[in-house]
Amino acid sequence: MNLALFDLDNTILAGDSDYNWSRFLIQEGYLDGAIHAEKNEKFYADYKAGTLDIYAFVEFQFKPLARNPRNILNQLLKKYVEEVIKPMITEKAYDLVRKHHEEGDLLIVITATNSFITKPIAALFGIENLIGTDPEEKEGEFTGKVSGLPSFKE
Repeated sequence: MNLALFDLDNTILAGDSDYNWSRFLIQEGYLDGAIHAEKNEKFYADYKAGTLDIYAFVEFQFKPLARNPRNILNQLLKKYVEEVIKPMITEKAYDLVRKHHEEGDLLIVITATNSFITKPIAALFGIENLIGTDPEEKEGEFTGKVSGLPSFKE
């Protein structure tokens, strides 16, 4: 058995799941577009400069999860996967993953994007194993904090 590791964004997806999740939340009225864009640009500049505080960034990205009840988030996620993610998956990506499944390889998706939105994306490919950034949960709701270490760089 071989190990097949897949990056998610702009690799087996023809786009970025985190970026598009934010755009989707803005479109659905769950994020203020102007405020979010300004802060996101600052984090992106820090990332390019090699000075990104990953914990501050993750807290920023997880705020919409903490502000909304889980049942609403689950509904939004289902709609997001159907309307935004599925069209971002190419036949070539499905074929590549299918080939590894057929060869009996162990498949893993590795991403810095949060596992709340990436777990169902990996499932679309039939991939059960995911290394992502996990949002902290208490009593079934998101806290806005990270659980464990973010999946980022080293």
